Amino acid sequence: MIVKIKTKEGATEPLYKTSGASGCDLYALDNIMFKAGEIKLVETGIFLEIPEGFEAQIRTRSSMGLEGVIVLNSPGTIDSDYRGEIKVILKNTNKFSYLVLKTRAIAQMVFQKVEKASFEHVKILEKTERNDGGFGSTNK
Repeated sequence: MIVKIKTKEGATEPLYKTSGASGCDLYALDNIMFKAGEIKLVETGIFLEIPEGFEAQIRTRSSMGLEGVIVLNSPGTIDSDYRGEIKVILKNTNKFSYLVLKTRAIAQMVFQKVEKASFEHVKILEKTERNDGGFGSTNK
């Protein structure tokens, strides 16, 4: 799959660190200081043209998560028809400030094939063992 990319000056292009990596690393456009508990929309400086039938998912990097900085809506979805700058919602879950350096990967991006559903109206849905049990019902 080929994804066309445009970058702002100073942006770091997404990078697969190993041949077996599922996700490519994303980098902040600038250094950013997060106060304890703060949420920020972080610019990456990259713009993508994702082929139709695919999406990009933005996920927390395990090393950042271990340090208490997470992608808040993980996975975030970038649709194939979006042409704006890729931005990442980061949250510092720590009780102390955290400096994100532009030289460090802040998130990872994974490309996935997307299936579109057709909806069929019915009066009754087929019953299952779980049925309408939700929010922890399978953990009892």
